[in-house]
Amino acid sequence: MVYGIGTDIVEIDRIANSINKFGDKFLNKIFTELEREYCLSKKNSAQHFAARFAAKEAVFKALASQYSEIYSWQDIEVYNEPSGLPKVKLYGELANVVSIDKSLQISMSHSKNYATCFAILFKNC
Repeated sequence: MVYGIGTDIVEIDRIANSINKFGDKFLNKIFTELEREYCLSKKNSAQHFAARFAAKEAVFKALASQYSEIYSWQDIEVYNEPSGLPKVKLYGELANVVSIDKSLQISMSHSKNYATCFAILFKNC
């Protein structure tokens, strides 16, 4: 059973412009320390920040049917398993949405100009 789906697409230049204009204030507001470390280690860090921004938006949309309160950007953390598979860890009140009987999966992609993510919240079999 699917509880929620979400998708988002972001212009990479929009995120790059926010980073250039607001610097650490923007990065620290939106991204966790782990996300910042990962993205800043990459050659095209704006591309990776944009993918994580899209993931956070997609995840919130997928969770909206289960959770309608205001959340912090920091409550959604995107990381990669050693295989490269993107995963999400939820903190705060959002952590209560995904329980033993529910799973949250994401798929991220990016091109030269855009980053996108699809998220699905579903019942475990």
